[in-house]
Amino acid sequence: MRIEDIHFTLKDGRQALLRSPLPEDVPGTLEYLVKSAGETDFIIRYPEECVKYTPEGEKALFERKNESPNEAMIVCLVEGKIAGNCEIVFFPQKKYSHRATVAIALLRDYWSQGIGTRMFRELIRIAEGREGLVQMELEFAEGNSRARALYEKMGFRIVGLRPDAIRLKDGTLLNEYIMVRKM
Repeated sequence: MRIEDIHFTLKDGRQALLRSPLPEDVPGTLEYLVKSAGETDFIIRYPEECVKYTPEGEKALFERKNESPNEAMIVCLVEGKIAGNCEIVFFPQKKYSHRATVAIALLRDYWSQGIGTRMFRELIRIAEGREGLVQMELEFAEGNSRARALYEKMGFRIVGLRPDAIRLKDGTLLNEYIMVRKM
């Protein structure tokens, strides 16, 4: 599903753009995936796992997301660079069709600029337009207090826990929390 371009101003005065990903975003997205994975342990992949992402694969992913009635991907550009992305996926199965899952990631250089809040507002707007949708869902890793604060600000509440769901390279195990936002 495609979204209309959304221009907004960051807290530091820079201009940002939210929009559906385009083929010209592929190189910047590949760089973003590696960089974001190396900035925090709270991203689900490590930088070396990003080698599986190819320009052809990303282009096909963008096309699939943009044409799907059940998925939307949004990229955030600041000064022409990918600062972050987010997505919403509606479950197509009838028994799950009242649910949607969301995910978001943002490069550290762009934290605390209002991008996460603006991306979530758009995800919520998309969800509100989906007939029969009852709840949005997401997961976050133990210790990710910045993400938790954003999610709670956007109306999500913890409803469950997956113990030891994430294992870091040093062997540390982290719980994963499940959050739901009722519509």
